[in-house]
Amino acid sequence: MTRLPSARVAIALAGLCLSASAAPALATEKSDPWATVLPASAGQQLAVLPSLPPPAPRLFAVTPERQALLNTIRFAEGTWKNGERIGYHVMFGGSLTPSLDRHPDRVNYSARYASAAAGAYQFMPFTWNMVVRHLGVRDFQPESQDQGALFLIQRRGALHLVDRGEFTPELAARLAPEWASFPTLAGQSFYGQPVKRYAELRRFYEQNLAQLRQSTGPIYENVAIRRVSRCADDSLMCRLDSIGPRPRSTASVPVVQLEEAN
Repeated sequence: MTRLPSARVAIALAGLCLSASAAPALATEKSDPWATVLPASAGQQLAVLPSLPPPAPRLFAVTPERQALLNTIRFAEGTWKNGERIGYHVMFGGSLTPSLDRHPDRVNYSARYASAAAGAYQFMPFTWNMVVRHLGVRDFQPESQDQGALFLIQRRGALHLVDRGEFTPELAARLAPEWASFPTLAGQSFYGQPVKRYAELRRFYEQNLAQLRQSTGPIYENVAIRRVSRCADDSLMCRLDSIGPRPRSTASVPVVQLEEAN
């Protein structure tokens, strides 16, 4: 993720303070989309009671190919930590957030940069807010972070490249605008920051993928990702296909079965 020079952070924070004080009445409404507003009787104010949001769906299956790329991103961003859970607590600069209930949204400083990036994939607060809006995740737990990273990969048009099981220069370049540690086709960071060499990332990816393919069982995909119709006529085969998906096999996963979203 990108980092801001220290001088820019003070300006950004000042702007946030001004905008927050300008419209305090809207904060609750925008931060809690599931709030329940009860009718007010005479002489009483409106009562706002937070209701429990619906459970977040698991949109993206985590296949060995996708998990290997997620681990490679962590390796590039410095949050791999030998695959331990502690990597999901890492904030920019190396300090740890004690809680994964939510994104910490705290600016940290290094010698040259300042950033509020946090988590295994170093999500910036505004990026994580976008993930929350699109996926409906309610916390910053490891599974939520994994789903958020896969959403960003899909958003960069790279998920189909991931599913090939090859770490190519094109794949790295597509993700370079999302993760500053990934190299562009020119071998440089998209943001002019420290970057991992392509050969180093590919070596880590291939070793990690080989291990995952040996230890991973069946994977189940949720059709909320994408539904592709095989045909459009009125035959019995097409009617059955429109009712429910059928299992399909891939080279890397024994059986991938599509399930209808709840």
